Amino acid sequence: MLAIYKKELRSYFTSMLGYVFIAFFLIIIGINFFYENLVNGYANFEYTITNVTFIFVLLVPILTMRLMAEENKQKTDQLLLTSPLSAGAIVVGKFLAVFTIFFLVVAVTLTYPLILKQFGNVPMPGAYASLLGFSMLGGAYLAIGLFISSLTESQMVAAVITFFTFLFTAFMDGIANVIPSNNKTAFIFFSVILIIICLILYFMMHNLIISVTIGLIGEIGLAVIYYVKPTLFDGLIIKVFNWISVISRFDSFQYSILDLSSIVYYISIIVLFLFLTIQVLKKKRWS
Repeated sequence: MLAIYKKELRSYFTSMLGYVFIAFFLIIIGINFFYENLVNGYANFEYTITNVTFIFVLLVPILTMRLMAEENKQKTDQLLLTSPLSAGAIVVGKFLAVFTIFFLVVAVTLTYPLILKQFGNVPMPGAYASLLGFSMLGGAYLAIGLFISSLTESQMVAAVITFFTFLFTAFMDGIANVIPSNNKTAFIFFSVILIIICLILYFMMHNLIISVTIGLIGEIGLAVIYYVKPTLFDGLIIKVFNWISVISRFDSFQYSILDLSSIVYYISIIVLFLFLTIQVLKKKRWS
């Protein structure tokens, strides 16, 4: 795992991608810090962090697009898969490398509340709680980007899919509010989502029997619940979207609240998508 970590970390700086990512991120944070905290005089550094969360949608796809897609295109993934390294070690090594690049940005940003403190009273617990949430949010996005990169050989395709995925998460709350909340719409919506999940499972495992079985069991379960107690589906789309929204989980950190449930949620997202990426590699290894 250490060898993979060093190789990936080195590649980001030999290709300038790491420098560009860090520079753009720090420029955006610096501009917001200057405007919000120094010009407007706000003591809350959380405002700056909240304003820059949108940058994940733009920069993370560029950072993660090459992680696995480049290996797949150049067929160097075969060298990795035939090496004594486990799939888990490969994936974790790559994730830690890309997270290190992101954490360099966070490390510089840690000094900003200290700078701001020189000009007056600053709620330091709230500032660093927001930075913790910012780090967790970044880790979740990086894990999702790594998984998407493992599904394709094209860096451009990986970047585009990752971008639209992140864009969807950014506007998830608004999308949920415009979707009809009646039980019939919710039933159709979750039926379609289940079909999409089954297609993704088939794409990952290439096992038609398992994918179809999961789909049938799921659809039958949804149908039974709908006909027995349809009121359970009322407003369910909004509830589910609000629960799984990656961005909305950051709200508690935005308001200087160290929310344990949000931390567990972000860690769960990271573990889930690393696990899915490992399964993709294992499938390639044995196919």
